[in-house]
This record gives sequence, structure tokens and C-alpha cells, in this order.
Amino acid sequence: MNFRLKGALVALLVMTSLTAPVLCPPAMADGVGPVTNLPLPRFVSMKASEGNVRRGPSLSHRIDWVFKRRDMPLRITAEHGHWRRVEDRDGMGGWVHYSLLSGTRTVLVEQDMLALHVRPDPNAPVTAALELGVVARLGECIPEWCELRTGGYSGWAPKSRIWGVAPEEIHD
Repeated sequence: MNFRLKGALVALLVMTSLTAPVLCPPAMADGVGPVTNLPLPRFVSMKASEGNVRRGPSLSHRIDWVFKRRDMPLRITAEHGHWRRVEDRDGMGGWVHYSLLSGTRTVLVEQDMLALHVRPDPNAPVTAALELGVVARLGECIPEWCELRTGGYSGWAPKSRIWGVAPEEIHD
């Protein structure tokens, strides 16, 4: 049984237990976090190689599972004090202490053998091909393409083939 599936089963069992529900603090009306005043939702990455994912925003809440991939892209959906509600590309998540997160932007490759092109053009020469699940650093993004860097290679890939950047996002 893979780790993500096992975590989902644990989460399902935990959610059906007789515990008090945890309410997520709402984002402010203008789409920014009440703690940081940064946009919600927004993408970040795991700074640590391991991070506990809790049911609620404190150390007293139970650990539902553990993220075990440094630089993994995550989406922050809520804030409460020093805690951030995050989710991965599969929508799995929970509350993580902010010290485990980094503002460094990374993306997850969602297509096997994704071609990295020299320019944001499908006819441009290919510099590398990335396997499904590779984590890459995010560079510049224009409406339909993003520049990625990983393993000593860099190039442009279609935004629709990666997770960790919003479809309408422009990134410098």
C-alpha cells in the first residue's frame, strides 16, 4: 500500500471518530490571509524533508500523516497564527507549521517524459525530458508556459502539464 493511500485511509478513519471538528479560519474578503496578508490560495514548497500534517492548527491536534518530500509544491488554503492549511496536488493535506514551508516555488511534473524546450514554443529544440512526478524549480511563467530547472537542466514547459502554479498566474 503506498504512503498516500495509507494516509488517506488514516484520514478517513480519523474523520469518522468522535472528535470535535476543526474550523478553518476564513480568508479575508479580498482573498488574502488574515495573518500574512498574502494571497489565498497560494503556492509554496516544503522546506523540510519531513513535516507533520495535523488535523488542526496546534501541536495538540493529532498528526494525520507526514509529508516526506523536500521541495514538494503545496497550496496554502488557510492561515491561523503560525499554522498554514496546505494541500498537495491530490487535495490531501492538513495543518503544517509555517517553519516547515518555504516561499521557493516548485512544481510537480504531471506528464511522463515532459519535454523542456529552449523557448516557450512547441517547435523549439528540446533540452531534456522529465519523468512524471519530478519536482522542478519554477522560473518565469507567461500565460501558457513556465520555465523549469531541475537536475542541471532548464527549459520551458506548457503550464497545463505541471502542478504548482495557477493557470492564470504570471511569474517573474
